[in-house]
Amino acid sequence: MAFTRWLSDGLRLCSETRRGLQIVTGPDSRITVPLRLVLTSPNSHWVVRADGGYYDGLSGVPLVWDGAAFVTDPQARTYAPAYTTPPSEPIGAQLTVTFRVRYTSDTAIGAATEDICTALTGGPPGGWGTAEPATDVWRRERLSELFWSRGAEATWLTIVGTGATPAVGTMLVSKTGDAVEEAVTIVVGYADPRDVPAAALPGLLGGIAAGRHLISLFAQLGNGRADLTTVPRWLGPPAPIGMAVGGMVSEVPGIPAQQIGDARSPAVWYVLGDGRQQEGWQRYEQLTRHLQGGF
Repeated sequence: MAFTRWLSDGLRLCSETRRGLQIVTGPDSRITVPLRLVLTSPNSHWVVRADGGYYDGLSGVPLVWDGAAFVTDPQARTYAPAYTTPPSEPIGAQLTVTFRVRYTSDTAIGAATEDICTALTGGPPGGWGTAEPATDVWRRERLSELFWSRGAEATWLTIVGTGATPAVGTMLVSKTGDAVEEAVTIVVGYADPRDVPAAALPGLLGGIAAGRHLISLFAQLGNGRADLTTVPRWLGPPAPIGMAVGGMVSEVPGIPAQQIGDARSPAVWYVLGDGRQQEGWQRYEQLTRHLQGGF
């Protein structure tokens, strides 16, 4: 199931009435990356109907109908059995890169997204849209035209890659003072987890900081289908690879770091793990505490 125009309209209505978006499917359904990201918002659920009951397809938590919406079953003490049943299809790996970057020139909207997509997949995004499928041909000037035609209101978009490796993502473009901010999530799929370029990420992603204001970037790896759809099954937890922070950031004891970017726009890449070891989350918590403390 994709985040179609019909669901986009439904999400807008839910937002206006302060409700979450909830969709109901069977246990054999799959959803796309944009729809999965939308369904992580408060009160939203991927409601999966199985074994005479319901559960959240992203968390496995049993759900019940309270007369107005699906909510967590207060009597549940474990995950839904269908959620913990291993999938029968082959599972690969999904690399997720989330970043925020700020521009002082509105003509640069989409530049960082284009750079990262090219670095990770071998080609720039091929299409974009306000829903799925992303039918508009990727042209950065069109992104700026759409954003300003809406009075610089926050604009949410889907993007799709065209490189040798499949990639799908979302963009949120918004006005911040005199600058434009771009918040992006890109997910790249691999049939063979050994093909994920975890060790090469600092070099591949370092270019995003050069000549622009990188706020933050986070990369993590998880099990998932190479076609980037999500199944309502437990596939194991993701694990962090690294995090980049813009500006002159200090060293953090026990966390390897290297400079990326350039002299005009310095940034630091912190190595958190290889995307397989859960210990990386401990380093992530240590790093975020350090950054929030103002070092």
